[in-house]
Amino acid sequence: QVQLVESGGGLVQAGGSLRLTCAASGTLFAINTMGWYRQAPGKQRELVATITPGGSTNYADSVKGRFTISRDNAKNTVYLQMNTLKPDDTAVYYCRSQSAWRDDWGQGTQVTVSS
Repeated sequence: QVQLVESGGGLVQAGGSLRLTCAASGTLFAINTMGWYRQAPGKQRELVATITPGGSTNYADSVKGRFTISRDNAKNTVYLQMNTLKPDDTAVYYCRSQSAWRDDWGQGTQVTVSS
């Protein structure tokens, strides 16, 4: 059974930083594309960043230059470093694991940025 457990969310002032962590189990982590998505109240879930097994990254325009996605295959973990946070970054952040056979999501972690 695949499990994705996010942590690291919280309340931070605008301009601050947070680091999200997603720990995966029950999956061949090293061959999965991992991603972070977010959903704000009343809005659709949107892509934040993805990272392929080879380490290629992709970011939403709104977070480029502020957020960094990375992975540690030895620890089955993916990270999202978020700097210069803005109130518009407030959302529930979800971890996603994709392979040719499966598409799994975590339960999410709340990030709230106060102005």
